[in-house]
Amino acid sequence: MSDPLIRRADDIAYEAVDAADGLEKGVLIGEDNGGGTLAIRRFTLAPGGSVPKHINEIEHEQYVLSGRYTVGIEGEEHEVEAGDSLHIPAGVVHWYRNDGDEPGAFLCAVPAGDDEIKLQG
Repeated sequence: MSDPLIRRADDIAYEAVDAADGLEKGVLIGEDNGGGTLAIRRFTLAPGGSVPKHINEIEHEQYVLSGRYTVGIEGEEHEVEAGDSLHIPAGVVHWYRNDGDEPGAFLCAVPAGDDEIKLQG
């Protein structure tokens, strides 16, 4: 069982995601800082940034906070913007591209634990 937890914005460290161009990730609540069975992460995708085709072994629930960008899911492209929500099932090929002039930002909720990315050709 986990304890109640509040983390302040200033406590979140962001780091570049190696497999992507222009993507940064901050873990808002996760296993390493006292979270429970879920993790919430915040990503930013810079203008001109992209994330290559990949799969994850776990499902993702995402909420777009700001900007507008393209998400590819199973061969279909979707333009998303602030207020949109996405469900990406485990094992599904997906990717991101920001062709706009503004950064995109989104929250991503996942089951706690390892979230290994497997790049796809």
